[in-house]
Amino acid sequence: MAQKPSIPKGTRDFSPMEVSKRNYIFSIIKRNFEQYGYQPIETPSFENSETLMGKYGEEGDRLIFKILNSGDYLDKVSTEELQEINYKKLTGKISEKALRYDLTVPFARYVVQHQHEIDFPFKRYQIQPVWRADRPQKGRFREFYQCDADVVGSTSLWQEVELVQLYDAVFSDLGLKGVTIKINNRKILSGIAEVIGAKDKLIDFTVALDKLDKIGEDGVKKEMVEKGISESAIEKVQPLFHFTGSIDEKIQKLSTLLATSAEGMKGVEELQFICDNLTKLGLRESVLDLDVTLARGLNYYTGAIFEVAPPKSVAMGSIGGGGRYDDLTGIFGLKDMSGVGISFGLDRIYLVLEELNLFPETVTTSTKALFINYGEKEAFYAMQAIQKLRLDAIKVELYPDAIKVGKQFAYADKRQIQYAVIVGETEMQEQKFGLKNLQTGEQTLLSFEELKEQLA
Repeated sequence: MAQKPSIPKGTRDFSPMEVSKRNYIFSIIKRNFEQYGYQPIETPSFENSETLMGKYGEEGDRLIFKILNSGDYLDKVSTEELQEINYKKLTGKISEKALRYDLTVPFARYVVQHQHEIDFPFKRYQIQPVWRADRPQKGRFREFYQCDADVVGSTSLWQEVELVQLYDAVFSDLGLKGVTIKINNRKILSGIAEVIGAKDKLIDFTVALDKLDKIGEDGVKKEMVEKGISESAIEKVQPLFHFTGSIDEKIQKLSTLLATSAEGMKGVEELQFICDNLTKLGLRESVLDLDVTLARGLNYYTGAIFEVAPPKSVAMGSIGGGGRYDDLTGIFGLKDMSGVGISFGLDRIYLVLEELNLFPETVTTSTKALFINYGEKEAFYAMQAIQKLRLDAIKVELYPDAIKVGKQFAYADKRQIQYAVIVGETEMQEQKFGLKNLQTGEQTLLSFEELKEQLA
């Protein structure tokens, strides 16, 4: 017996209903992207390895899917190198391309490559899949979509203000209330590391601090010690473990803590501008929160850092994130091209909407009416009407085979089609159509114009 087919772990098939729901999310995100002035681009699903490697830190590099060279991929490898079993050296020779890990680095490559064709500041959005060799779990997949919006060529903090508004607009339009948009600043984290005497341990310090909500205060302190951060430094950072209050109160505490750090105070100033203006302008449904433990993307973020948490009633990781990168394009030779961007985690957003039952019933509505097939003459009569209805964007279809009527009605029920259109000898003679509401059982005889009006 043939083996049952399967798909790789961390990937999924999507049913028609799931695709309809995903497209609903896509449409709202895309509509808001364009309303805010972002233009669409697309980049290849795979890039040259040198474009991606070294841009996400050691852990990120480990999660990049490498693609074997086509043909004899061992052609460039000597017998000695095969026996040496140096996988890093070997990988570089047998794999020169990789699936994209995110959309930000390919975007930076795009900007550099097309810099003479772009009008700056350049606002782009991109909705495409990415791949990560991660351990699959709830809300975490190896293949998933990202929906990114970025601006390059401007250092204005009004871009950060607008991106928070964009997050709020999308989640409000999705009916998702109580979303928390967390904000921090890389300069603040650098300033904290400086004032506690752990500047050379910035990444180790911040990566540990970022885990506060997962492993708790004791766990963070333990990890910091293991990374070589002194007990005296950890003592100085103690206030951050219980950093509460309003945004204004938190900014005041940071001003006191970072008074001796020029870089740290610059970060405080930037946060103050963003938060003050967002407070004055107001948000529709989301909550803004200053989170000093937030430390995502430190390998390329240089200013504001964003992360979006779903409503507290849902046990789910972040559903979005982003930040300011002052010189991301510099890795490809284009210096001093500041940018800032955010990303929406489509798959997690889908799970949150599903759990909270926030998808409108109309999302999965496809065919409005099924024309029952009674035979060749009747089918032709039906197809004439179907052709006209489709020109008016009314979703109708003909059952392709003239099988038992009961089976055709059963098919319509399974597809959750609202109406059946009955066209027999009587209807054809009278130039009419029988319309049956499959939910109520009510049936009426209508002219074509009446039918169109009913189905519109």
